[in-house]
Amino acid sequence: MKNWDDLRVFLSVAHAGRVAAAARALGIDTTTVARRLQRLEAAVGQPLFESIGGERRLSDAGQKLLGHAEAVDAAILSATEGERGGGIAGHVRLSVAEGLATHVLARRLPALQSAHPRIRLDLITASGFLDPSKREADIAVMLARPRNRQLIAGKLAHYRLRLYAAPAYLAAHGVPADRQSLERHILLGYVPEHIHAPELDYLSEVHDGLVARLRSTSINVQHAMVRSGAGIGILPDFVAASDTALVPVLPNDVALSRTFWLVTHADGHAAPRIQAVSHWLRDTVIPPA
Repeated sequence: MKNWDDLRVFLSVAHAGRVAAAARALGIDTTTVARRLQRLEAAVGQPLFESIGGERRLSDAGQKLLGHAEAVDAAILSATEGERGGGIAGHVRLSVAEGLATHVLARRLPALQSAHPRIRLDLITASGFLDPSKREADIAVMLARPRNRQLIAGKLAHYRLRLYAAPAYLAAHGVPADRQSLERHILLGYVPEHIHAPELDYLSEVHDGLVARLRSTSINVQHAMVRSGAGIGILPDFVAASDTALVPVLPNDVALSRTFWLVTHADGHAAPRIQAVSHWLRDTVIPPA
């Protein structure tokens, strides 16, 4: 296994999950990707991927190879960029909630870049958290502590969510007097069949029978709808508390609590690039509520 290009192709397919996506990222055709994967599998002597519903998922052999390939990738990056000075180098895939990424992490990325200029960070906010146990991500910020023994999880932060509305909406529809009166209002929330974690099912926790009339899979879209005066929505304080276009609704009665968990795979937990991004997350994430 002397050809680094084959490992580079393997890494790209492992991260993208599809041959076509990996080919686009590498700037080569899918036939070349497939041929190099076959050559690498022949060298290893075992299949590296399983095809499931059009996706390429790592086999047991692929899982074992991934850690070694990422270590080689980091070493090559460190060697080829040596003129920039020493320090931690490598590629980190961080799966994180869209709201946290948008309203907290994105604005604090310069601190990570300044401290570790040779870390390449993928900030992934796709619906649903990627799973470190399947090597879909190096680090995941999740809403529930995973039970998989392959994973290392620690509390990152607690946060609160409250009901918010625009003053224009409340002027037109009135201010709810209690939780039950919310039934007469236009409520905003997630699309039920696309709720990827039970911790996002907020309305049922506020009052039985509440149903969102306007729904979105995106917390940022929900935030925008609330700001527009479309209705009342439940938003994290780190998204809405500082937004002067919004006011809390039933602030002394409704306050939900959630926890962010920082999750890594045991095999890569101690890697310098993983530790560097994990420390940045702890230093920059919202303070405990």
